[in-house]
Order: sequence, then C-alpha cells, then structure tokens
Amino acid sequence: MKKIFLILSGLSFLFSGLVKSELLANNDPSKYTVIKDILWASPGGFDLTMDIYTPNSGKRFYPVVVIFHGGGWLIRNKSIMDQMSKYLVTNGEYVVCNVNYRLLADEGNTINLNQIIEDVFGSILWIKENIINYQGDKTKLAVTGDSAGGHLSAMIVNMGTKLSTKGFTTTSQGFHPTYIPEGKTAEEVAKENGLEVQAAILSYGAYDMYTSSLKGFEKMKNFFWLISGSLPRGIFGNNFNAVDHPEMYKAVSPSFNIPMASERKLPPQLLTVGSKDKLVTPHSVKVYKEKLESSGHHAEYWEYQGQGHAFLDSNSKGFLGNNFEVNAPPALDVMISFLNKTFYEYLQKEI
Repeated sequence: MKKIFLILSGLSFLFSGLVKSELLANNDPSKYTVIKDILWASPGGFDLTMDIYTPNSGKRFYPVVVIFHGGGWLIRNKSIMDQMSKYLVTNGEYVVCNVNYRLLADEGNTINLNQIIEDVFGSILWIKENIINYQGDKTKLAVTGDSAGGHLSAMIVNMGTKLSTKGFTTTSQGFHPTYIPEGKTAEEVAKENGLEVQAAILSYGAYDMYTSSLKGFEKMKNFFWLISGSLPRGIFGNNFNAVDHPEMYKAVSPSFNIPMASERKLPPQLLTVGSKDKLVTPHSVKVYKEKLESSGHHAEYWEYQGQGHAFLDSNSKGFLGNNFEVNAPPALDVMISFLNKTFYEYLQKEI
C-alpha cells in the first residue's frame, strides 16, 4: 500500500505543475471581473459549479465562450482551465464560463459517461437562462474544450437535439440534461433547439468512444484510471461493453452522430491538435474533419507544430512537460481570431 501511495503522490505532483506568477499579457485582472464557484446544479446532491469572467471594456453584452476541461473523463476539474479563461477574457471581448462536470470516478466510481454528457448539456441550458446577469448574449455562444472537453463540446454540437425525459437506456439513447429550465421537458427543449450554439472550438478531442473502448479505454492500460485512484470498469457500468452494446457506445461518439447539413446545419467549427500528439493524433482529427465536411458542414483545421497533448492546460512543466506561458498563447491567439471572425466580423458584415 505504501508503494502505491508513493506512486500516486508522485503522479499527482506531475499533474499539478509548478505555481508561478503570470505575465500581464496573459492575465490582466484590471480587464475583467470574475465570480468563482457559481452553483448551477446539484444532481444527486453533487454540487456542480462554474466560474464566470466578464470583460470590463464597457460593452452592454458580449458573446459567450463556454469551456469544458480535459482529463480523460476521470481526473481534473475546471481549475486546469483557469489560465486559459484569464487569457481569453484578457485578450478577447467575451464572457467566459469555466464549467465543472461530474467525472467517471466520482460518487465511488459510479458515474456513467451519459451522465457527464447530461451535465454539460445542462450547463448550456443554465447559461442561456442566466448569462444575461453577467452581460452575456445567449444568442452568441461558443463551446470549447480540450481532450475530454473537446469530446463533450462536440456532443453538444452534434447531439444537442437528442433529448429524452426517459434518459439514456439500452433501448433509447436519449439524454436528460442535468439542468432544465423550469416548466419545460427535455422533449420541449429539443424541439426548440435549446442547446444550439453558434460556434465550436474542439481541441485534440476524442470523437470515437466506441473504438476507444474496444481498444482498452475501460482497462488498466488506460492510465487515467490509476491517476484517479479508481479500478477500471465500463463507462456505463460493469454490465455493459462495446462488443455487446455497440449502440450505447456509438451514441456517445460524435463521429457516429453527425447530421447531414440538409437536416440540421452545424455551426462553424475549429479543430486543433498538436503535430506530435500521440493520445489524439492529427490523423484522427483530420478524419473527423472530413466526416464533418462530407456531411456538408464547415470546419477549419489548425495543427500546432511541435506540440503534443494538453498544450492548453494550466500547468508549468508538469505532466507532458507543458508550460502554459510558452505553449498556450499561440494556440489561444488562433482561437480568438476564429471567435472574432465568427462573432464580430460576420456581425459587422450583416449590419
């Protein structure tokens, strides 16, 4: 036991990184106001919170960027996106929402992947109902996230109309958002396209949970189980697996759920990945881009030369050797440019 404790402690240190003062160009507190740990839902008594950053530049309302952190659906929380949030609000004209969701390892390692998806669906509905109080414009909303957060953002874009009061079952893979506006049903939210967003930035996201599970995601070879201190198990519980229940795994895989543009037009999307990423390879991201385009949707692709995985994370020389001040700003500048083009340049042309 002592040996295991030492291993976990060492890994925890690697993931935590080193704390150091930030450059003013990356984080200028005079440019924004932040409210931390806003409670937006408590599924089963499990409190879910978000941080909301509002620019101080004087506009009445701003477009909104919603961030979902990575960590393999097993580790981390919104704090890993703190520096990204501060950079975006320091260098862009956007209200930024940094969101917590449940993890597979929570509640005694009993949370299922569909519940995590229902959390992020619920967070979007809460934001749309409440963001006016933070000077956000609910009609101009972008979702983004890295790794697991990229997957969750893609699920919002692709599966935001697949809602059901019955929830996620073996026979009907619908989602019941953790938060739903009072007086409405999941079906009514879906009919109104209540989860519609206007842009998405997906950074080194996982788009095929079916194939990943067949290749061992639910086994000990996936080191995120060890980091979380949990035993490997099925993402829907021990009674399900990708071989016997492929429909469930495909239902949580964005790559299997891209609507044709003639049925539902998806918003502009930017896909990013590091050229040396071995967890989510450039090839896999290009394949997803091709699927989007073959279905009639617009998607841009940006490959970060010389970078591996998790280059957006709030750490310094921690796991994977990333340093936020060195690695993240070039990528964030590309993201801000995409957002500006989508929300400001297009808007000006319309006016």
